[in-house]
Amino acid sequence: MSNPHFASGPCNKRPSWTLDVLKDAAVGRSHRSALGKEKLLRAIQQTKHILGIPEDYLVGIMPASDTGAFEAAMWSLLGARPVTVLVWESFSEGWATDIAKQLKLNPTILRADYGKLPDLAAVDWNHDVVYVANGTTSGVRIPNWDWIPADRKGLSLCDATSAAFAMPIDWAKVDVVTFSWQKCLGGEAGHGMLVLSPRAVERLDSYDPPWPLPKIFRLKKGGKVNRAIFEADTINTPSMLCVEDYLDALQWADGIGLDGLIRRSLANLEVVAAWVAENDWIAFLAETPEIRSNTSVCLSVVSPEVHALPKEEQVKFLKGIVAEMGKKKAAYDMGSYKDAPPGFRFWCGPTIAPEDIRAALRELGKVYREKIAAR
Repeated sequence: MSNPHFASGPCNKRPSWTLDVLKDAAVGRSHRSALGKEKLLRAIQQTKHILGIPEDYLVGIMPASDTGAFEAAMWSLLGARPVTVLVWESFSEGWATDIAKQLKLNPTILRADYGKLPDLAAVDWNHDVVYVANGTTSGVRIPNWDWIPADRKGLSLCDATSAAFAMPIDWAKVDVVTFSWQKCLGGEAGHGMLVLSPRAVERLDSYDPPWPLPKIFRLKKGGKVNRAIFEADTINTPSMLCVEDYLDALQWADGIGLDGLIRRSLANLEVVAAWVAENDWIAFLAETPEIRSNTSVCLSVVSPEVHALPKEEQVKFLKGIVAEMGKKKAAYDMGSYKDAPPGFRFWCGPTIAPEDIRAALRELGKVYREKIAAR
C-alpha cells in the first residue's frame, strides 16, 4: 500500500521509521545533564555538517518551532535599520504584521498575490530584509540567491522552514536562517533551529532593542550574544524524545547527503509536473516553473466545470475531494492552507517517495472525475 501522508507539517517520517528509533532517548533525564547536552550538541553539529553551514555561523535549538526561532531573531535584531518585508503567502504576511503592529517599525512591505513573487530587484539592501525562502502556503519559492548582494548593508533574515534540507541555501547571502524539525526531515513539532551569521552576531552584540524581550526570545547575556545557547544550553526544556527522533532523522539524512535529499524532493516535483501536464483541469498555483516549490506543492483546479460554480460551491466541491481522498487512505491532509486560494497541497519533501505521490495523484484524478460526473 502506498504512503498517504502528505501533510505540510508535521510531515511524513523518513522511510522505514519505527518507534524503535526512540529506545535510547534520554527520557527522565535533564537536558542539562551530560547525556542530555551531548545529544543536543550532536543535533546542532550534525545539522551544521549536513547543511554545510560555515564554521563561524552559530546554530542553536529554540523553543516554539520555526515560529519561535524567527520571532526571537526579529525581536532581538530588528530596529537598528529600516526594514523591508517580502510578502507572498500567509506566514510572510504574519512576519509583516508582527513587525508593523507589535514592533511598530513601519516596514516597507513588498507584496505579491498567491502564485507570484514580489519584484526582488526592488529590494533596498540598506534595509534589513525579512522573507521566506519557500512559501509553504503558496507553493512559491525564491528562484535563486542572486538577488541578494554580498555587500549588503542590512541583514538578510530568511525563514527557511520548508526549504532547509530540500533546497540549496547560499550561506553567504543569509544572516539569519530558521527552520523546524517537523518539515523536510519529518521530525516532531515544537522545536526550531536558529542560524546566525557573524554579521548577525555583530548586530546582537552592538544593539539593544527598545522593547521588552520575553525570556524565550533573549539571545544575549551580559550585553553580548549568549553563546551557551549555541553550545546546547537551550533557553527552555526541549523534549528529549523529539531530540532522539531528530537525531535519527539526521542520521538518515547524512547517509543520503544534502544533494541526495534535494534530488529526492525534485524527483517528486517532476512526478507532479508530468501529471499536471497530462491533465488540463489542474495547474500549479505558482505561475512559472522557476518559482515552483519542490516541497509544498500547491495546485489549483482550473476546469470550466468548477470555475462556473459560485465561490462557496467551489470551496465545498474541493473540500469534498480532499475528504474523499482521506477516506480512501490515498492522501491525508492535502487541502490548501486555510488562508490560501482553494485547491490542493501535497508535501513533496525528501521523506516522500515518487511512487507515493504518483499513486496519490492517480487516485486524485479518479476522485475528481467521479465528483464531476456526480454533479
